[in-house]
Amino acid sequence: MRRFIRPHLAFGGLVGTLTPPALASPSALAPAGPDAARVALWWWIMFAIACVVFVVVVALLIYALMRRRGQGAFHRPLPPQQERRWFSFVVIAGGIVPAVTLSTVMGVNVYGERRAAQEAAQPRLTIQVIGHQWWWEVYYPRGGFSTANEIHVPVGQPVELKLTTADVIHSFWVPQLSPKYDLIPGQTNTLTLTAQRAGTYRGQCAEYCGLQHAHMALVVVADAPRDYDAWAARQVQPAANPPAGSVAFQGQQLFQGSACVYCHAIRGTDASSRLGPDLTHLASRLTLGAGTLRNNYGNLAGWVVNAQAVKPGNKMPPMYLSSGELKALMTYLESLQ
Repeated sequence: MRRFIRPHLAFGGLVGTLTPPALASPSALAPAGPDAARVALWWWIMFAIACVVFVVVVALLIYALMRRRGQGAFHRPLPPQQERRWFSFVVIAGGIVPAVTLSTVMGVNVYGERRAAQEAAQPRLTIQVIGHQWWWEVYYPRGGFSTANEIHVPVGQPVELKLTTADVIHSFWVPQLSPKYDLIPGQTNTLTLTAQRAGTYRGQCAEYCGLQHAHMALVVVADAPRDYDAWAARQVQPAANPPAGSVAFQGQQLFQGSACVYCHAIRGTDASSRLGPDLTHLASRLTLGAGTLRNNYGNLAGWVVNAQAVKPGNKMPPMYLSSGELKALMTYLESLQ
């Protein structure tokens, strides 16, 4: 068995080196939901205010530098009337205008937050999101099933996310759909999210949570309501059992006889642990390793054999498999649609 270790470890390292990121970086300025649109609007407002302040400060600086004065003019006191005008300008421009501007911005923002909370008071769907080092557990109470690192929501419907953590502080952020919400140990925070158009949106942990914080991404897939219902109906189903004697069946037996069952669950089998992601419909997911890799045969094989080469510090140990064993296991995992 040992002769197979080194090639497979090298294969895992090669996958981690050559495979591009699984998810493109999103832009908070391209919102696809009302909460994100509000954040983007206030970003532009604050940016415009900052531009005005910058222009005024630069103009005053240029004015001070370019103004010509006679010999010793900087040492002569200003006439009382001119001094009062400059004092009034400083008070108004440096005190009153910022106070009024910031108070107005804060007041309008608070009003918008309250109005958004009222509009989202009756969500049709509740999803529990649990942060782990370094992946996202997603549980749908209505269907009684779990996924990992991938959240499906129906377009146009408010969805309530119950955010908790199993270890340290994490922060849930899908820039195109929502502001940041923290996941605090011993506490449940609630976020209402609405996707206004169908699409796939990248999320990220926005609070440093350890070695692989940068590789703790997730996907929010916004489906048309009919497509979401069809997806949820498939997720409720247990994993299909492969035909006896097939290569996939051999892979299933290998999975159930290995240490995999101590961390993962596959509904319809004896594997029921929740230490790691639920694998019941693994092959239907877009990414592996919380957005680290795209979900395909080669990346999955590299991840199974040596996840440490791809995402150092994660809790999945290397697996020492022969070529035949790896093929059988991959055939089984690829069948989990």
